[in-house]
Amino acid sequence: MSQFDGRDGVSYVACEGKVYDVSGSFIWKKGRHWVTHRAGQDLTEALNDAPHGDQLLQRFPLIGELVD
Repeated sequence: MSQFDGRDGVSYVACEGKVYDVSGSFIWKKGRHWVTHRAGQDLTEALNDAPHGDQLLQRFPLIGELVD
C-alpha cells in the first residue's frame, strides 16, 4: 500500500478495509490531501476527525481490499 503514495503518479488510500484509487482527484494531487494526509495509507482513523465521512471515497474506483 505504501508504494502508492502518489510520488509516481498512483495514489491509493484505504478506509474500512477497502482500497480506493484517488489518482485522478485534484484534491489528492501528488498524493497529498490538504497538506494533512498522504496517499498510500489507511485513513480509517483520520476520517473519524474529518468534516466528511467515507462516503466521499466511494466516488473513486474501488480497486481492492486490505488483507493481513
